[in-house]
Amino acid sequence: MTRTLTAAVHREDDWFVARCLELDVASQGESLDEALTNLREAVELYLEQVAQPQIEATPFVTAFQIASAA
Repeated sequence: MTRTLTAAVHREDDWFVARCLELDVASQGESLDEALTNLREAVELYLEQVAQPQIEATPFVTAFQIASAA
């Protein structure tokens, strides 16, 4: 069975940090691709180990603008 999950990725210094929005699982990598690959592996391992995982509904994610003082 294939399931589509959502990742939020941000940069911290030299690392990309990827977090699954439906599960409480995160990982990191030196590149975006590495962070997502590591997150995929971490989620798969998590789902193998947890008998009844709490998979939350995918949150609505959008962008918005604010006036900048700079």
